[in-house]
Amino acid sequence: MAILGRFIHPYLSPEQVKCGWSSGPRVGFRWIVVLSIILGIGIASVRAETLTSTEYQVKAAFIYNFSKFVEWPTETSEGDKPFVIGVLGRDPFDKALDETVSGKTVQEKRIAVRRYSKIEDALACNVLFISDSEKDNMAKIIERLDHLPVLTISDIGQFAEQGGMIQLIVDRNRVRFAVNRTATDKAGLKPSSQLLKLARIVTSP
Repeated sequence: MAILGRFIHPYLSPEQVKCGWSSGPRVGFRWIVVLSIILGIGIASVRAETLTSTEYQVKAAFIYNFSKFVEWPTETSEGDKPFVIGVLGRDPFDKALDETVSGKTVQEKRIAVRRYSKIEDALACNVLFISDSEKDNMAKIIERLDHLPVLTISDIGQFAEQGGMIQLIVDRNRVRFAVNRTATDKAGLKPSSQLLKLARIVTSP
């Protein structure tokens, strides 16, 4: 996290970057604004050989923070099951995602990170990152998840236009994101207005 921390300082310490939005939603929103600014300015300065590692550290932080700014249907928060963030296909995060969410909660539930090779095993996730290795299966995956309250996230090209919910986009070494409001509405998920202000909005049939 040292590389990312250098770009965020003096706004946040490296430990704050690692811990994410542990100080609550109001601090959290300031953090995503700052992070968006940094991603738009600082990441372009990272050397090419370190970009991939830094990119997925940043994407792991985004995934966790998206989960804090999306409202799930009430029934999904009932019971004592963990809040599950899944990765479908080849995992590009190494340990970054596990480290990002370690010790954290969403909806007062502990977070569990799980890996899947088949979409059929991932239907009970709260959040599902779909790896680039699954791009040839995208239509089948989106269809299988249709109307389920699973927040789908990916960095596959045209993911949002194909019916995915949140697409992480690297544009000239800058990480941005798009939100498909049609897809989130169908699943009964409600991204906050604060989150939507930072997104490129996509609608699909």
